[in-house]
Amino acid sequence: MAKIIIVGGSLGGLFAANLLHHRGHEVTVLEKVVGSLDGRGAGIVTHPSLMQALTLCGIKTDNNIGVPVDRRVTLDQLGNDIAEMTLPQILTSWSKLYHLLKENLPSHLYLDGKSVKALDQDDNSSTVHCEDGTSYTGDLVIASDGLRSSVRNLLAPDVVPEYAGYVAWRGVCDEHLLSKLSLTTLFETFGFGLPPGEQILGYPVAGSNNNIQPGFRRYNFVWYRKTSDAELIDLLTDADGNYYPQGISPIKVSWRNLAKIRDAARKTLAPQWAELLEKTALVFFQAIYDVYSEKIAFHRIGLMGDASFVARPHVGMGVSKAAEDAMCICDVIDQYGANAEALRAYEKIRLPVGQRVIERARYLGEYMTEQGQEELKKDLPGIAKRVMLETAVDISKQLQEA
Repeated sequence: MAKIIIVGGSLGGLFAANLLHHRGHEVTVLEKVVGSLDGRGAGIVTHPSLMQALTLCGIKTDNNIGVPVDRRVTLDQLGNDIAEMTLPQILTSWSKLYHLLKENLPSHLYLDGKSVKALDQDDNSSTVHCEDGTSYTGDLVIASDGLRSSVRNLLAPDVVPEYAGYVAWRGVCDEHLLSKLSLTTLFETFGFGLPPGEQILGYPVAGSNNNIQPGFRRYNFVWYRKTSDAELIDLLTDADGNYYPQGISPIKVSWRNLAKIRDAARKTLAPQWAELLEKTALVFFQAIYDVYSEKIAFHRIGLMGDASFVARPHVGMGVSKAAEDAMCICDVIDQYGANAEALRAYEKIRLPVGQRVIERARYLGEYMTEQGQEELKKDLPGIAKRVMLETAVDISKQLQEA
C-alpha cells in the first residue's frame, strides 16, 4: 500500500484521507490551523456524488445527514411568492460533514499546526517541509488547502484568486426566533429573492449539535451583492482600522458594516429575508473569487478541491466536487499505483470538469451584470424559474460528458 501526504484538513482533505485510509493506504493529513475547524462553514447542498463518497468512506448516510426540502420558491420584495417548483434535495451543514469525516479518521493521522514552507520531489517520492521544521515524505502529496493554497502558490504562482466583483453575506438563524410569516412562507423551502442586481437564497439546515428536529433547526442564507474594490477594502477593515486583505474573521467584521447591511436588507429585501438578517447573531461575508487552473498534476504532487479550482457558490458543488476529486484520486491510484502516471490520469479526467464548473458558475452569476438586471425587469417570474431550476443542482454527469 502507498503512503500519501495530504495538505489541508478541511472537507476536501478529509474526504481524500478517509477514502485512501479506507482502501488501506497510509495517510498523513497536515492542517495549518491549530484546533478544530468547526464553525467555518454554513449550509451545503448535497448531491449523489457526495453521498457516494461518504458511503465509500464507511460512513452511514441515514436520515440524520440533513434536512429534506421538496420545494423551491422565489419571493418578491413585498414577500409574495411569485414562482415555485418541486425539487427534492437534502440540505446539510459544513459542521455535520466535518464531524462525520474527522471522527471517522483515526486521530493520529491528522496533524495540525503544519504550515507548508517548501516542497521536494523526485522520481520515487515527494516531501512537504513545514514552517515548524518538520518534513513528511510519501509516494504522493495531495494538496487540498483551499482558496489560497500554499502548495498551488509554490507550484503555479501565476494562478491566483480573481475577485468576481461581489460578496456573499451569510449567516444561519435559529428557527425558534422567526415569526409565523417567515416560518410558513420561507423556512421549509429552498428560497430565493432577486432584488435588482442582487440575489439572496437560503434553506433549512441542522441546528445546534446537528439537531434536525422541527423547532431546533436553523435557516442558512447567502446574499450576493455587487461590491467595488474600494468597498471590499472597507469591508475587510475592522472597527479599529486593521485591514485583512486575505479575508477577515467573522467576529472582526465592523459593527458599522453590519448595521449598514441590516439596514440595506430592510430597504431591499422581502420582510422574511430582512428578519433573518436582523435576528442572526453572527452575520459575515465572503468575497467571491474564481480560481482557474490549467494544470493540477505536478509529477508526484496533485491539486484537488479548492486548491485546484474555486467556482462561485451558485453551482452549489464545492464540496461535492472535492468528493469527486478524492474518489478519482483513489481510482487512479488503484489502476496505476501511487505515482506520477496516476496523477496524469487524474488530471486528464478532472481538469476539464473543473474548468467547466468555473464556466457554469460564471454563467449563473450573469444576473449580477447590467444585462442580467435588464432581463429581470422584463420577466421577473420567468427569470426566477430559470434561476431556481439551474442553481445548486446536480450537473456532474453533464460536466463529465461535455
